[in-house]
Amino acid sequence: MTKRDYYETLGISRNATAEEIKRSYRQLALKCHPDRNPGDKEAEEMFKETAEAYSVLIDPEKKSIYDRLGHEGLRGEGFSGFSGFNSSIFADFEDILGNFFNFSFGDFFGTGQRTRARYPQRGRDLALEFEVTLEEAAFGIEKEIKLNRVELCPVCHGSKLRPGTQKTVCQQCQGKGQVRFQQSFFVVSRTCSQCYGSGEIITTPCKECRGSGSVKKKKELKIKIPAGVDDGNRLRLGGEGEAGDKDAPRGDLYVVIRVKKHDFFKREDNNLYCKVFLSFSQAALGTSIDIPTLDGHELLKIPAETQSGEVFKLKGNGIKSLLRHRKGDLFVKVNVKTPNNLTKEQKVLLRQFAESRGENLEEVDRNRNNEKKYIVH
Repeated sequence: MTKRDYYETLGISRNATAEEIKRSYRQLALKCHPDRNPGDKEAEEMFKETAEAYSVLIDPEKKSIYDRLGHEGLRGEGFSGFSGFNSSIFADFEDILGNFFNFSFGDFFGTGQRTRARYPQRGRDLALEFEVTLEEAAFGIEKEIKLNRVELCPVCHGSKLRPGTQKTVCQQCQGKGQVRFQQSFFVVSRTCSQCYGSGEIITTPCKECRGSGSVKKKKELKIKIPAGVDDGNRLRLGGEGEAGDKDAPRGDLYVVIRVKKHDFFKREDNNLYCKVFLSFSQAALGTSIDIPTLDGHELLKIPAETQSGEVFKLKGNGIKSLLRHRKGDLFVKVNVKTPNNLTKEQKVLLRQFAESRGENLEEVDRNRNNEKKYIVH
């Protein structure tokens, strides 16, 4: 069965922002939620389908793979649909869906555990741009980067407590993390506004981090930029983002590659393009010219009677593919340069050459003058 396009599933455009993706998902999830549609298998499947689409499009790395390669690309990354889905993506808004309907995502997705409203939060992902030369992008390089990121507090180690102290039981929810109240015929559970679902209160926060559990620190990292990267490619460094809550995983670091403009080469995919200039004599009689490449130099034979604008290919002198072993090609465009600063003797020789070919220079000049009458300024 063919999978639906994830953007179509959520009813959003391909350039939708993360906030638009979340908003659309929440609306659809509430509409087809199993508690609102008891026994409705179609609604249940729609609920799973929207959740799968959301889990891909909200993840920068999976979204990038999906945008380039579709569903097949995700299979290559080990994502085979809802069997590999991580229900923890609902942690930031389970209060809206789970608690309102007295419903557990863990039960729905078969984990067999009742989820709580407050989770240890995973660390925030970081993104930075990194500039490299065309040569560095072609052959790969190891570079050092510096960044400021959130780390666990070295004093409390993320507990947020002053060393030697403990948390106290929240009096508002009696340590349950939730408060219940009756609304019409329903008993509704809400996350406790005092302890935010943890069931405990910190009365003596750590002085170093002021009870946040984290501090900002400078970090130096060595990153390997693989051969073949192109402008706009992103590298993911797993676990090199900011620290999360205690016992929660770190975020990831995404490095966006920016390739400097080259003075001689222009890149398109894995092919390189350049322009060289020939004199009239070289183009007419043929010659051999030395062409710079990223690997060194190549001798290019120019046949006689080459016309301005002709393109020659130097096979395998482009850039190595990031995903495959083959290399692109180098395409050399020839431009014939008209000679200038001619001496009287050279002009005489050129005129004799033109006459020997039957060219009437006076007629050409006359026609050129007539053309000026029709030029609109």
